[in-house]
Amino acid sequence: MNKVICPYCKKEAKWCENKEVYGQNYGESYMCYHCKKCGAYVGCHENSRRALGSLANKELRDWRKKAHLIVDQHWQFGKHTRKEVYAILKEAFGKDVHIAETRTWTECAEIIKRTIEIFNQDSKIEL
Repeated sequence: MNKVICPYCKKEAKWCENKEVYGQNYGESYMCYHCKKCGAYVGCHENSRRALGSLANKELRDWRKKAHLIVDQHWQFGKHTRKEVYAILKEAFGKDVHIAETRTWTECAEIIKRTIEIFNQDSKIEL
């Protein structure tokens, strides 16, 4: 089994219930990796040890939320399916785009910027 290493302090993150982060368990899948020292965490698929993305501290989590606000509206309320939106982004970036795997706020900002350009959208999100 691979260890999940915190990108901030380089220590191994603990696999635990998300009540260590939130004070109580949330969701049907409540397992996560958590670095208590840095406050970084990431949820896991179906209570397995398979992370949903990469560990993120508060700043990066906030940027990921902003990116999702911009990207997700195009498949939730727009004329495209989720699959189509991510295919369009893949073509623009030359690789799969997975917001939960972004490692820096600048990656999130680039996803936001290019999504706005591609879909010719007015952004109400303060960057």
